[in-house]
Amino acid sequence: MSEPICAPATALFPSAVAVVRVSGTGLAKLLGPLVTLPAAGTAVLRHLVWEGHREQALVLFFSAPRSYTGEDVVEFQLHGNPLLVRCFLDHLGSLGIRLAQPGEFTRRALLNGKQSLLESEALRDLIDATTDQQIRQAQARQGALPLWIVETKARLVPWIARAEAAVDYGEEEGISFDIAYLSKEIIYLNKLFHVEQRRAQSARWLRTGIQVALVGRPNAGKSTLFNALAGSDRAIVTEVPGTTRDVLEVRTEWAGLPLTLFDTAGLRDTVDPVERLGVERVRDVLEQTDLILHLVPAEDAGPETTILELLTPFQEKVLEVRTMSDLAPVIGLGVSAQTGDLGHLEQALRSRFLGEFSPDACLGAMATARQLELLDELGRQARLLEGLQPGGPPELAASVLQGMWGLLAALTGEDRAESTLDEVFSGFCLGK
Repeated sequence: MSEPICAPATALFPSAVAVVRVSGTGLAKLLGPLVTLPAAGTAVLRHLVWEGHREQALVLFFSAPRSYTGEDVVEFQLHGNPLLVRCFLDHLGSLGIRLAQPGEFTRRALLNGKQSLLESEALRDLIDATTDQQIRQAQARQGALPLWIVETKARLVPWIARAEAAVDYGEEEGISFDIAYLSKEIIYLNKLFHVEQRRAQSARWLRTGIQVALVGRPNAGKSTLFNALAGSDRAIVTEVPGTTRDVLEVRTEWAGLPLTLFDTAGLRDTVDPVERLGVERVRDVLEQTDLILHLVPAEDAGPETTILELLTPFQEKVLEVRTMSDLAPVIGLGVSAQTGDLGHLEQALRSRFLGEFSPDACLGAMATARQLELLDELGRQARLLEGLQPGGPPELAASVLQGMWGLLAALTGEDRAESTLDEVFSGFCLGK
């Protein structure tokens, strides 16, 4: 925290403009040999001269604490030649400004009170987002703390104070602690946590994406459905069995759901060595996916036995889908990719992964594995409090209440545990 840091804030590829960011204390003096900084909050064109280089750059200065990190921050907008940027970073190093670690700018913003850990995680998700829905999910988690956290803290504060007072001064001052009344309060919080847990499970799928494999016999309509979900002709579709010989993969957003689709080779006995290799690769795909759509043409009497045997180890994530529903009556979940009749499939996917929530209802919900783990533990602690017997010692209630407060602090980053921060910020780029 005491050392000034620098990093490129844009990718090191040839471009019109490259941005180099510097953060630390006393930057005006440190950068004095290179540039005279403009007034805070302004941008000025400066001529930079160092080690034989002459560069015209736009210089922006943000003084502490009104900056991204809460420290003095200077941004240099240079010409976007990667070699030029590297030479400039080397010169900054000679001035005593070291290269930042991944996520160090955002880490300083957290430690200086400019944002919460939840906001930092949302920023990382925003940078990594690959679909519009994931962008919206990340944006919704930026800004103020979620209302349920604010409400929980407001409701816990007086109870923590009462419990601590009963523990410290109960016998001397005659201060009692009504566990029965506390239990009524905790019942409300437990319901609140339960809703947030369900929303978080749905939001997790929107954050990570859902991996879906399409399997079935040759000409079962896999590639046609694959193209329909992908929104483009990514797979070759013909009437010749065995057209798809390898696993095709595409990331897309369909019906508000971020999907990674796998189109697999038709499953059948074959002597074609290339087609057999494609069939053998299907098992590896099935092991890694979250959902397997077993496609069976509507005109077929039923699924083929050999395919059912292959899918047996994965039954819990298999969903049978009757394709070409426009050609024959369907019992169960039917689709017609040819006519665009995919409504039943959309309902099935949303029900399976989002439950009762729509994508918009998941905006702002907890979504990372760390957040879900802390939220689940918060629910367990609440249930423990709810089960306390009236007349019991206040020490137990005080301990659990303090534990719940600690979980909230860990969730927002107020406890600033080094191991947690290292895990979160290791996924950032240098300039963030």
